[in-house]
Amino acid sequence: MLETMGMTAFAERAGRELRAAGGTAHKRTAPARHEELTAQESQIARMARDGLSNPEIGTRLFISARTVQYHLRKVFTKLGITSRSQLDRVLPSGPGGA
Repeated sequence: MLETMGMTAFAERAGRELRAAGGTAHKRTAPARHEELTAQESQIARMARDGLSNPEIGTRLFISARTVQYHLRKVFTKLGITSRSQLDRVLPSGPGGA
């Protein structure tokens, strides 16, 4: 994960420390992309990328803000990201989006 963020020095250090503790570091496969998102997840991810809050997304989709939060957690996991600000770089831009 650190390597994908461009933090190679930290990734190397974490790998050394893991090996010293008796563990092994595995190369991550390429993170899943937007093709693996469900239609609802894609729609919610696009709205979040465009700056809408969870309550605003929920209102537009007739679901609760908590359900939006649940879907966003799944999106973040599938895309290998940790925040809304990263949606811009992993989702295609434009009206059709993902």
